[in-house]
Amino acid sequence: MGTMVAIDIADPLPSATLEALADDFFAWMHEVDERFSTYRDDSEVNRVERGELRPADGSPYLREVLDACAQLWHDTDAFFDVYATGRLDPSGYVKGWAAEVASARLVAAGSTNHFINAGGDVRVRGGPWPIPVRHPWDPDGTLLVLNGTDLAAATSGTYARGFHVINPRTGHPARGLRSVTVAGPDLAVADAYATAGVAMGMPGLRWLAGLRGYQVAVVTEDGEGFCSPDLPVVPIEDFAVG
Repeated sequence: MGTMVAIDIADPLPSATLEALADDFFAWMHEVDERFSTYRDDSEVNRVERGELRPADGSPYLREVLDACAQLWHDTDAFFDVYATGRLDPSGYVKGWAAEVASARLVAAGSTNHFINAGGDVRVRGGPWPIPVRHPWDPDGTLLVLNGTDLAAATSGTYARGFHVINPRTGHPARGLRSVTVAGPDLAVADAYATAGVAMGMPGLRWLAGLRGYQVAVVTEDGEGFCSPDLPVVPIEDFAVG
C-alpha cells in the first residue's frame, strides 16, 4: 500500500510465541497489500477497476471492505468516496481496517498489550500507550500526545503528501484543513472519518465536532487548532522520551 507498518507486542509471553504473533501480523498485512494495493497490477482492487473481476466474485475481504466503504459514503454525506480520484481506491479505509483486523487477531491469539502503527494510523490495546501526533509543519515535532488503553487514532492531512485528498463534490483537491486526527474505538472508521473531514475542508469542522463516539483534533491551513473537550491528551511536558 506504499507505506510502512510496525508493531510492538508487550505481553509477557515466551519469545517463540511473540515471534509467531509478529509473523502472523506481517503475513496478514502482506495479504492485505496483495489484495488491495493500487500499486500492484494483480491486486483485487485493480482487477475490479479494470473490469476483470466483479466484486461479488472477489474475496470475502473485498466484499467486506466495499460494503463498509458504501456505508461510510452514506454516513459522511458522500465525502468519503472511494471513486473521488476517478478510479476505485479504498485506501482511505483499508489501511485502518487492516490494522484493526490485525489487532483483533492478536487479541484472539492471546495478545492484549500491543501497539500497531500502519503508516501513522495507530491501534493500541493494553498499555496505557502514548500516541504522538505529528506536528503539521514540523516533521520532527509533536503536535500532541494521545493516551489510551484500547484506542484507535488516525490522521489525514496535507502536510506530508500535499493536497492529495479530493473533494468529491468539486473534483478538486480539498483545502482548508491541514491536519485532522480522529480517535475512537475503531481504526477503520477513524481513518475514513479523518479522510472525509479533510475532503470537506473548513465546513468539515462542524461535521467532525458532531461525531458520536469519536474525538478529534484539527489544525487549519491558517494555523488555528480545535479539539474535542474529551480528547484523551497527555500534556507534552508529561510525555517521557527515552
